[in-house]
Amino acid sequence: MARQTKRKTKHRGNAAGMIEARGVTHARSGGGPAVKGGRSADPRLREPSWRSAFIRALFAAGIFAVVMLAVLNGSPAGVLLTTVLLLGVYTPFGFYFDRWMYRRRLAQVEAQRAAKAKPRR
Repeated sequence: MARQTKRKTKHRGNAAGMIEARGVTHARSGGGPAVKGGRSADPRLREPSWRSAFIRALFAAGIFAVVMLAVLNGSPAGVLLTTVLLLGVYTPFGFYFDRWMYRRRLAQVEAQRAAKAKPRR
């Protein structure tokens, strides 16, 4: 009896008897795995931003607020005030710390590049 529906995938065997799925038949455009979506290969080499520092500070202050309310039975007004103050302290501290680490990593990468580029005698 004939097959009612068409086969959706095609396979082909090679000389060793292995069955391979059909692969990509054209070259892909783009920068390859090193540059994907405009990001560098090493995520630690992304320049820090105030937005990322604020989001991280918001997360930390939120955890602090939950702990203060749930575990230590703090008053909601006091916890809210303390959370806002922590958010104001954590954000610039996180940004400047990220910037310091970013500059340090850039210096390390530049030193490695200079060491590789220096010809040996």
